[in-house]
Order: sequence, then C-alpha cells, then structure tokens
Amino acid sequence: MSERVLTGITTTGTPHLGNYVGAIRPAIQASQQQDNESFLFLADLHALIKCHEPDKIQQSTLEIAATWLALGLDPDMTVFYRQSDVPEISELCWVLNCMAAKGLMNRAHAYKAAVASNLEEKQDADFGITMGLYGYPVLMAADILMFGAHKVPVGKDQIQHVEMARDIAQRFNHHFGEVFTLPEAVVEDDVAVLQGLDGRKMSKSYGNTIPLFLPPKKLQKSINKIKTNLLEPGEPKDADTSTVFQMWQAFSTPEQTAEMRQAFADGIAWGEAKKQLGALINDEIAEARERYESLLANPKQIEETLLHGAEKARSYSRSLLADVKQAVGIRPLS
Repeated sequence: MSERVLTGITTTGTPHLGNYVGAIRPAIQASQQQDNESFLFLADLHALIKCHEPDKIQQSTLEIAATWLALGLDPDMTVFYRQSDVPEISELCWVLNCMAAKGLMNRAHAYKAAVASNLEEKQDADFGITMGLYGYPVLMAADILMFGAHKVPVGKDQIQHVEMARDIAQRFNHHFGEVFTLPEAVVEDDVAVLQGLDGRKMSKSYGNTIPLFLPPKKLQKSINKIKTNLLEPGEPKDADTSTVFQMWQAFSTPEQTAEMRQAFADGIAWGEAKKQLGALINDEIAEARERYESLLANPKQIEETLLHGAEKARSYSRSLLADVKQAVGIRPLS
C-alpha cells in the first residue's frame, strides 16, 4: 500500500541553499519512490500571514515553482499545486476552526513567541497579532487532512503543527465518525539543516541566506562571506564547528567528506576551502540553474503546470469535502 506524503513551502522569498538541502531535495527524492504518493504545494495563503507585498508573493511563487521543476520534480508523477487554487482547503479550514479548541491555539509556538515579544517590548500582549497568525495551525491542518496525508516531513520546529492537525482530526472523528486520516510528523535526522553566512541556521528571517541559483561568480562571492575564525593556513581547523565544512558535507559524497575533514586537520586555508566548496555546489546545481532560468522566462508554462496540478488536487479535495459536509449535516434536503 502506498503512503501519501505531503510537503509545502511558503511563497515569501527566493529559494536558498538551506531550502534545497533541508526540504526540496529530499522531497523530490521521496516523490521518485514507487511506494510514495507525493503532494507538493506552494503555500501562498500562508504567505499572507507575514507578507503584505503582493508583487513579492507573486514573484516568490514563480521562483519556487520554477525551482522545484528545474530540480527534477515530475508533475505527472506527483500532485503539484498552488494552495489558493484549491478552494476546498479554505472551506475545510472553517469547518476545522469550529472543532479546534482555543486553548490548543493558545499553545502554538508562533503565537506564544509573538505574545512574549510584545510583553518584552512593553506592548499589549496581542499587539500586531492577526487571526491569520493565531489560526495558522488550523489552515495547516486543512492542508494536511484534505489529502489524507500519512506522512508529513517537517523540521523539529514544525512537529507541533502536525500534532495539532492530528488532535483536531481526532476530535472531529470522535464527534462525526472516521472521516480523517491521522497524520504523522516525520523528522529526517539525516537531512542537513544548513548554517548561514553568520553561523546561525540559514533563514530568510536572519538575512543570512545564499540564494540557490546564483550565477557561479556571485555564488562564490557569497560563499566567501561565510564567517570563519582567524586560524592561518597550515593551522589545524575543527571541521565539526565550521560552517564551511558543514555546508561541504551537505553536498559531498562520503569519500569527499572524509578528504575535506583530513584537509581541515592538515590546515587547509579558508580561502581554498571556500573555493572548493563553491565548485562543489556549482557542479550539483549548474544544469538545474539553466532549466530554472528557462522556466523563469516562460511563466505561462509554469502557470499551466500549476493549474493542471490543481485539477489533480481537486479530484481528491472535492470528494473529501463532500464527506465532511455529509458528516456535519450540511446536506441536500432531498
């Protein structure tokens, strides 16, 4: 029996190396496995929570879709869609809102962090907090439950949202019968979490990212900005605390990793290590970069692909929403 695996990415920025290593590459690899039924979507409704720049959301949608397709996502073998093109998700979200306990939402990490930040700044606890932020876990639950996902690959910071989706589904099933599949969060321990230019997790919010498809010279220029220590050439360097080595490991074979670890022990110069890292990353993404640039120049092709994916998605969502409505009593009168 095949398992349904669901992954989404929010359309609020340009894909970077951390997105590629942590989410895009493993999701595409999973979609190529015969025993997986993959649902991959652009979370543009989620983007509205934190981005109020229309052009930015549209451009990000284009760039992210082009990235997935350029890197080998096969829209014929997966269900690849834009969240907003499946209106059943928003309708299901309302039904789930009517089952989601407010106390559960009060415990959501993003909401609690926003409240804590307000209090620290001597503001009202709910200053600047929208219902979109507060209800984010319910929309995510709708994303997951709509397609009967068995597995939801997430980072450790997203486990809570999958658990909330499971809690809401269990509550609904208890009241109205077994309608929803209970999802399971999957945290891949062997998937790398890349450090950024400053040594912290690579993230748009930290401004420390390296865009995925930079031209070779700009890619190398960005890599040269990675923070290192003042150890001179010839002085042994600690691979396990180095952002340069950690990034190398995410793109190299086991043999290449072992060779670079030895080079660090032998005192490789930081400039040489960064030069080799730039060449390694470029070798992996060069062909995809060409396809990406070609796709960006043809947004109509991407739009058609997404609309085709939405029709595939709706073949599932219409049926599930009909079951939900029947269960809660929103039914024809005859």
